[in-house]
Amino acid sequence: MPSRNDPRTPSPDPKETGAQQDPALLRRLLRAKDRMDAASHEAWPVERLAQVSGVSPAHFARSFREAFGIPPHRYLLTRRIEQATTLLRDTELPIIDIAYATGWESLGTFGRTFRYITGQSPSALRAASRMEMQPLDRVPACVLKAAQRPDLTTAVSEKRRRLSEGTTQPSTKEM
Repeated sequence: MPSRNDPRTPSPDPKETGAQQDPALLRRLLRAKDRMDAASHEAWPVERLAQVSGVSPAHFARSFREAFGIPPHRYLLTRRIEQATTLLRDTELPIIDIAYATGWESLGTFGRTFRYITGQSPSALRAASRMEMQPLDRVPACVLKAAQRPDLTTAVSEKRRRLSEGTTQPSTKEM
């Protein structure tokens, strides 16, 4: 009978066994997530986030994905695109200023990523939001943000590959 430390013995999958993550680790992951939310315009490499959480980079990336369902980089992209969408809709700032204010280092990267995630360019989104302006005074801002949050269940690089092969449609939600 193989022992518990025998490499031939498969270790139980936490998802199959129903095991939960350590509450202390979840608090540390939430601390890193809160830091990203508070300063999403800053660079947040996994090493920096792991340092905030007090764990190794590999353990942080694996644990974050397990806890929140998406990798840390994709979560950060979601927040940046969400903020950019709000600024495009609610302000008259030039698109380049919005790109820099939301953490992008180049207008081209911002525009390309924005288009892949939302399905339209920043200027097209701004024009469309101006055309369909409806009184949303009674809807709380948090509800609007949640409804307009980009759907990043597929990595941008994977979307590009699928689009170049013609095998998929954009993963954004239709409102």
